[in-house]
Amino acid sequence: MNDCKLEEQSRLYEAYNELHGLAQEFETPFDAPAVLVVGHQTDGKSALIEALMGFQFNHVGGGTKTRRPITLHMKYNPNCDSPLCFLVSDSDPSLAQEKSLQEIQAYIEAENMRLEQQPCQFAAKEIIMRVEYKYCPNLTIIDTPGLIAPAPGQKNRAFQAQARAVESLVRAKMQHKEFIILCLEDCNDWSNASTRRVVMQIDPELSRTVVVSTKFDTKIPQFARASDVEVFLSPPAYTLDGFMLGDSPFFTSVPSGRVGSGHESVYRSNDEFKHAISLREMEDVASLEEKLGRLLSKQEQSRIGVSSLRLFLEDLLQKRYMDSVPLIIPLLEKEHRSTTRKLSEINQELSTLDEVKLKEKGRAFHDLFLTKLSLLLKGTVVAPPDKFGETLQDERVNGGAFIGTDGLQFPHKLIPNAGMRLYGGAQYHRAMAEFRFVAGGIKCPPITREEIVNACGVEDIHDGTNYSRTACVIAVAKARDTFEPFLDQLGCRLLHILKRLLPISVYLLQKDGEYLSGHAVFLRRITSSFNNFAESSERSCREKCMEDLVSTTRYVTWSLHNKNRAGLRQFLDSFGGTEQSSMGNNSVSLSVSQESSPAVANDKQDIKPRADVKLSHLASGIESSTAIQTTDTRLADLLDSTLWNRRLAPSSERIVYALVQQIFHGIREYFLASVELKFNCFLLMPVVDKLPALLREDLESAFEDDLDDVFDISNLRHSLGQQKRETEIELKRIKKLREKFRQIHEQLNLHEVMSKT
Repeated sequence: MNDCKLEEQSRLYEAYNELHGLAQEFETPFDAPAVLVVGHQTDGKSALIEALMGFQFNHVGGGTKTRRPITLHMKYNPNCDSPLCFLVSDSDPSLAQEKSLQEIQAYIEAENMRLEQQPCQFAAKEIIMRVEYKYCPNLTIIDTPGLIAPAPGQKNRAFQAQARAVESLVRAKMQHKEFIILCLEDCNDWSNASTRRVVMQIDPELSRTVVVSTKFDTKIPQFARASDVEVFLSPPAYTLDGFMLGDSPFFTSVPSGRVGSGHESVYRSNDEFKHAISLREMEDVASLEEKLGRLLSKQEQSRIGVSSLRLFLEDLLQKRYMDSVPLIIPLLEKEHRSTTRKLSEINQELSTLDEVKLKEKGRAFHDLFLTKLSLLLKGTVVAPPDKFGETLQDERVNGGAFIGTDGLQFPHKLIPNAGMRLYGGAQYHRAMAEFRFVAGGIKCPPITREEIVNACGVEDIHDGTNYSRTACVIAVAKARDTFEPFLDQLGCRLLHILKRLLPISVYLLQKDGEYLSGHAVFLRRITSSFNNFAESSERSCREKCMEDLVSTTRYVTWSLHNKNRAGLRQFLDSFGGTEQSSMGNNSVSLSVSQESSPAVANDKQDIKPRADVKLSHLASGIESSTAIQTTDTRLADLLDSTLWNRRLAPSSERIVYALVQQIFHGIREYFLASVELKFNCFLLMPVVDKLPALLREDLESAFEDDLDDVFDISNLRHSLGQQKRETEIELKRIKKLREKFRQIHEQLNLHEVMSKT
């Protein structure tokens, strides 16, 4: 009966080894139970694994000695007096070559050295070994690269990058729910959770974690009092923050020294190494009892030593195997159906590799792609925002920000929907709204006296000054320098948003099962055509906007900036009143109407007419000799101060400043309306009404030239043939495993019935 049970366990273990190999090779969605070893550099991971196996094989020492995870399928075989090792081929996982321990060690060292020269010095692909030995437990153990705790500072950036890469790799391995995590801690104070900090991010309650204190022989002498040893052996529940497997930590010691025949070797054989491990366990127990002043209980002894840990892990994994058998069978059934369907699709794909059917598929994909594109612009929630959406901050980083002449960005939090992750039409609308908000709030840049004097210049017929011309020169220069950068920034931002539609459309096609998998050349052509269209449309639209900006900043049309001639006349008239009032040499003074003052141009309050006489009244033909004389005098004074006198009086400076402000604001309003209209008409709308025809034209033109250039039929046929062979192998292995697990499940049920009867 015992022989029968051992045979069943052996078959079960072999079945799970095959299952684990299948999951690794074909990335199937199930995992066989295994022990994942996690620890920091020099915590003694590799040494502990060697002690569990009963022989040495790895590259052990200081620094990073494991740069690829190593999976060890260990199998107890009483007939193997020396380890029988097989190394699974990286290029063909279905092959496993028998290797000596020296060859395996050399291979691991060579892989470490190769990866050390690579930009990313670690790889997630596992080195897989199968081992049979008389001292091996029935375990599958995965050794991971050691976690790194680099020093802070700029000079340690390389080590910090390595630490992030290793932690990312280890965290990805720990995500597999079937794995038992062996968490190694090299400390004598359980509050120092260096490795547990990482492990508990994936397994917060330590419900599938076994905690092991390594190098226990070096820690015992550090305890001065028996009470300290008691706390270390049985830490309070709150210290370890969870309900870990085994209820309390294990404590292991591995003797130093390598097995070999050289003068530096400590052990001549693996049997000597195995014996040294047993002696180390007995010495640890004796040292503990001496420190405590009492004998260890049976429960405490079951946590001391490599042999205790090995028995615990073997029993735990065996139970997991038994419990998982009923769950594995439906997963294998599902995978068998999925792989059968995949093989059928490949055969179907191979049967459609002729010109007529490929053209039909290309045209159908063209129509489906445009449908998804239109859907994204109109609005949809099918694509997940957390994957494809961008906040305004992300959008600014990836597509460029609106930056004014002062070099500052507008706070993104003040823009509506800034924190939302948007895409498609919603993102386009937000970008345009930000442009209106930022560019519409731009004030006319400051004007200096030097700029006014330089802008006056000399006329070609007289040496007087023309302050209206001066104001126009300054205003158009300021406006063009201010608004031209916004035009480029808006073009870059909207082009970025349009180009993002492509990967989102592809995702929607894949989700609906409408994607042309395997036709990479054809898809690259569609991508290139779409990007070229978007870039050319944006460039053409920007050029049209630039023409408007150039025309607006080349010639000043007063009706554009003052709405009508009366507005300009009123403005100059009121200014004349200010000028005369400031002179104060005449009995009749001119006042500035609040209605027409540039400083209060928006004030709509009605002001009663004052008794003061305005320049416009005097110039309109009032029949009074005194008034006519006064008007002539004042007109001469005004001309003297504004035309013939090149000294920049305060009144002239105010006229220029007010005119510049009025012209600048008129240009700004026109620029905003023109740019928004043109980008909507000549960038957004062409995606809807011009892109379909252009893409179809490009597609038909490509079909006429050479279909092989569009679909790369030769490579596609070769690729599909390779996929077919791999899928057939996978299907055969899944079918074989499914039958094996069914038989094991039937035998387990039979034994359960027999044990009850």
